[in-house]
Formats: sequence, structure tokens, C-alpha cells
Amino acid sequence: MAAVCHMRLIQDAQTDDPDADRKKGTTMARRALQLANDDPGTLANAGMALAAFGDDIETMMAIVDGAVALHPSFARGWYIAGILRNWAGQPEAAIERLETARRLSPRGRFGFVLFNMGQAYFFMRRFDQAVSWILLEIQAEPEFTAAYRFLIACYAHMGRLNEARAALARLREINSRAVYPTSVNAFRDPEQRELLLSGLRLAAGEAA
Repeated sequence: MAAVCHMRLIQDAQTDDPDADRKKGTTMARRALQLANDDPGTLANAGMALAAFGDDIETMMAIVDGAVALHPSFARGWYIAGILRNWAGQPEAAIERLETARRLSPRGRFGFVLFNMGQAYFFMRRFDQAVSWILLEIQAEPEFTAAYRFLIACYAHMGRLNEARAALARLREINSRAVYPTSVNAFRDPEQRELLLSGLRLAAGEAA
């Protein structure tokens, strides 16, 4: 969980030294895997952190899938498996796993399921559906910066620039460093990464 905290510091642009947090988090996550044995929670969280820090995504998906195989009703494991599919450029597979997580724990608070559903629909270019999911997440987590990034990009690609700019202004109020964080590199597909970044640039009035 300490590794996950370092991951979140980077993702939320709350660190002055992302490289140092990445190194610390990587060391912690790898140590956790050495000690995990068959503990599904440790396997899933360490796999997610290492994937976020840049380790081989296929290997980390296999580790998380192994955690789910050990405990098939582990909702957070299914949720993390969905996150990694989004990062790997597999949004349809992400949705399947996120829906399984919601079915197993419909009232559980084990992550940002609504946001990750929206993220998957964004990468499928189904922006209307993406906005619906992301707004639900923002209602529950009003200062969750990653949700604002995707909301801004959705609105921009839909041509709703006034709404995109309003969301961008709100994000800058929360944390101006969170507009273009290094965490976007978690998305391995360059086309999907550019879809996000081009939407942010469009909202900001920058050259696409």
C-alpha cells in the first residue's frame, strides 16, 4: 500500500519529485511481491503500482490475473485488472472486468470504478457515455483530478469547448500541475495517449 501511495502522489501531481517517488514505490512494490506468497491483495496492489511505474504491462496483468484466480470474488482485484486493461489499450476488456468488480461489490469503495468506466468509453471514442460515468465520479469525489482531465478531453472532442474550458479552470483551481502530469505515460497505446493530450490542448487553446 505504501507503493500505491507513491503511485497516487505521481498520478495526482502531488509530488515535487516524481522520479524519486517512482523509485521508492518500485522498490516497495517489488519487495512486496517477494513477500506476497499467495496473498491476492498484495499481488494486485503491487502489480498495479509497478504497471503505473512503467514495468512490463503484460507481466503485471498476469500477476493481477493470478490474484483474481486465487480469490475469484475479490472485487478490488477485478477492478485493478480493469485499470491495467485501460493502460494496455484494451478498453473493452477493461469494461468487462470493471463490471465484474461492481457486480461483486455494488456498494463497496475499493477504487474509482466509475471513472475507469468513463476512461474506457473515452478510449472507445464514445464520449457521451464517458461523460456520464465521469460526472458520477466527480459527484462522489469532487477534487479527483484525473476525472477532470478526461472530462475536459471529452468535452473538447465533442466540440463543447465552453464546458471544456470551465472544467479546465476548475482543475487548475484544484491543482494546476495536474493538467499534464507524467502519469499519462501509464497509457501504453500512443494513439490513446494522444487522444487525451490533444483534448487537453484543444481546451487550453494550444496547437493540437
